[in-house]
Amino acid sequence: MARFTVLTVPDPRLRIKAEPVLQVDDSVRQLMNDLMDTMYADDGAGLAAVQVGIPKRVIVMDLTDQYPSLRPLKIANPEITWRSEETEIELEGCLSVPEQSARIERHAAIKVRYLDENNKLHEINAEGILARCFQHEIDHLDGKVYIDYVSPLKRQILIQKAQKVVRMRK
Repeated sequence: MARFTVLTVPDPRLRIKAEPVLQVDDSVRQLMNDLMDTMYADDGAGLAAVQVGIPKRVIVMDLTDQYPSLRPLKIANPEITWRSEETEIELEGCLSVPEQSARIERHAAIKVRYLDENNKLHEINAEGILARCFQHEIDHLDGKVYIDYVSPLKRQILIQKAQKVVRMRK
């Protein structure tokens, strides 16, 4: 398995809108597996292909700590088909904004349609952290990062702090 380098803000490749996957084939399954390896190595809960510079609508998530009955998810072409009117404000972090977090408002519940690693179509109702993670990762596929939801001043501070973390890791 390959391990990718996760892009960090303000890398412009994080702003690219990902292209749909035509079919989940062996190459997409390999990408999903490599994304999982990268996510686990960086201690993340979710990762989008865009975050490693691959503009495909592919995400992976593992929330088994919070949802023991939910297996790790390997997803292509996720689409939110319904959003609750109710919202929640919670702390979010991101591998592309290392060691930073901010309180972000998201829909409390959503419904998502997607293809799994076997090219099978699924729909899932999500709430709580699962809904938040789906929205966060789908935003990446649309060229958005969670810091886009905070004030310009707060965004700049988060970017500067994240850049300092990256420099100190080298």
